[in-house]
Amino acid sequence: MEQLQKIAGLLGGALGREAIGTYLHGSWVLGGLRPASDVDVLVVSRRRMNDRERQALLDGLLRISGSGSPGSLRPVELTVVVQSEVRPWRYPPTCDFQYGEWLRAEFEAGMLPQPEPMPDLALLITMALSGDHTLSGPPPAQVLERVPHEDLVRAGVSGIPALLDELDSDTRNVVLTLARIWTTLATGESRPKDSAADWALARLPPEHRPVLEHARQLYLTSRYSEERWSRELKAQVRPYADAVLTEIDRLAPR
Repeated sequence: MEQLQKIAGLLGGALGREAIGTYLHGSWVLGGLRPASDVDVLVVSRRRMNDRERQALLDGLLRISGSGSPGSLRPVELTVVVQSEVRPWRYPPTCDFQYGEWLRAEFEAGMLPQPEPMPDLALLITMALSGDHTLSGPPPAQVLERVPHEDLVRAGVSGIPALLDELDSDTRNVVLTLARIWTTLATGESRPKDSAADWALARLPPEHRPVLEHARQLYLTSRYSEERWSRELKAQVRPYADAVLTEIDRLAPR
């Protein structure tokens, strides 16, 4: 894929030999790219980047990451982590750099990604290890440590307040992510969004299934620009979320 080659070239210019390994995660390794899927890349570095390197990497990603609309490049989500900050593993982990299209406006306004705690790295590292898809460097199991299940749970639960803030604006993703958090807590597995939805649908009360069924279908078939929710379904989204949150709360450790 040409976009991956461009990403590799950017990383070579910004990090060079400081990059220990580069790995795919997300939809690409969990179940295959869907119409709205990002290209998800995790980079493990020997050290933190300086601001010059951050700016060079950011400028390149702004050029090669697409909107995901028909005919455009796929959006890129690229995360850099320093190996010594996640191996040996500790929680919460620190992210050295993250690029995602949801932050494009802030980046174009001059924001430069900086190191910060990122609980969600627990899930990214777990997906990179289970997917075992190396773009450069040694296999991920030689570079990263397995994340304990309890930290996967903590990471998932910690992100719920931010998810709920986006329930109206990013409905498909929030509906599916809540189902995946519930699935992970109950099964100990990190599943693709459609597979997690299947698991949750079998356990949801019938009145809450249409919301998740619709989100699952959108995930499999539609780009974000094509996403549509009827007024009737939209009114059922919050009750669905409340029902799943009840199950998550029941399973989450105290």
